[in-house]
Amino acid sequence: MGFFTDAYDLFCISTVSKLLGRLYYHKDGAPKPGKLPPAMASSVTGVALVGTLSGQLVFGWLGDKMGRKKVYGMTLALMVICSLASGLSFSHEAKGVMATLCFFRFWLGFGIGGDYPLSATIMSEYANKKTRGAFIAAVFAMQGFGILASGIVSLIVSSAFDHAFSAPSYATNAVASTAPQADYVWRIILMFGAIPAALTYYWRMKMPETARYTALVAKNAKQAAQDMARVLQVEIEPEEQKVEKITHDTRNSFGLFSKEFLRRHGLHLLGTTSTWFLLDIAFYSQNLFQKDVLSAIGWIPPAKTMSAIGEVYRVSRAQTLIALCSTVPGYWFTVFFIDKMGRFKIQIMGFTFMTIFMFALAIPYHHWTLHDNRIGFVVMYGLTFFFANFGP
Repeated sequence: MGFFTDAYDLFCISTVSKLLGRLYYHKDGAPKPGKLPPAMASSVTGVALVGTLSGQLVFGWLGDKMGRKKVYGMTLALMVICSLASGLSFSHEAKGVMATLCFFRFWLGFGIGGDYPLSATIMSEYANKKTRGAFIAAVFAMQGFGILASGIVSLIVSSAFDHAFSAPSYATNAVASTAPQADYVWRIILMFGAIPAALTYYWRMKMPETARYTALVAKNAKQAAQDMARVLQVEIEPEEQKVEKITHDTRNSFGLFSKEFLRRHGLHLLGTTSTWFLLDIAFYSQNLFQKDVLSAIGWIPPAKTMSAIGEVYRVSRAQTLIALCSTVPGYWFTVFFIDKMGRFKIQIMGFTFMTIFMFALAIPYHHWTLHDNRIGFVVMYGLTFFFANFGP
């Protein structure tokens, strides 16, 4: 549920950013609806990722100092507060609304930055050797459902408001195309992210600290054995002498930036971080700016042919279809095959096919600009998301 909420909060902004432009950057007499200036669009969409980077560094360090469970609760509380606050604003003017939104989405990202790695860390420390790959992959697969949920919630909210406050297209009546009630749409969608986070809080606080942390960092082998016995529902004898030997072994005591770490795991760290970095440039940018890609090829109609709320519905529908048909299946194929194929093979396959499909979309540029080829583009585009999650 941590990953589910993280994905919802990060990606729900992409369904409403066009609406923000219509509401706060409308110009009377303009041939096209108002839209966020490029710098503002990038800020509103990407500021949460800046917070995420900061939060990962801070909460990752705190997780080793204070324990996974305590920090896990802190990140969730921060996410609930900032999800709610993101839907509020200190002004009706564009500058005030955008500043408030960016401020709270930064801190929302800060909380996500702690929740994201800690979710994977906790599961990896609980998982057994045989199915560890599937366990970790299943945690990450919830990100797909979070993206899907952001599209579905946006669909429901926009559909309900469009039915209740029907408005003409921008081309028919520019002013009336943006119903005053449209301002509630983006706020409700952003604030909804607080619900799954709040619902998870009780179970998260009931969860014991991971045995690895309790035994090797807090040095309490007895408590670690009790916690693992409760999780695995078997009797476990505390091996205090064994734990004491491990914790006092200087070969296991080295820092992240030490020569010993570099010698043992430097190549592993370089390999995982560099590939993750390169993957996320494609994955996050294409998810967050998906509406622009799909508008450019004509799968989402021109903005002036729709009302403001109607545009949210069309964008949400397109993103929901991509998530349902490619993003989510890609994750779950990994869950089922990672322990059969192995980590290395499944990654190489995923990166290879992702590369092929992205080149196929990029190189024959003129071909994809033709209206008749838009469905082929969407299919290929969906396959890039499938293979981004099937392995990488």
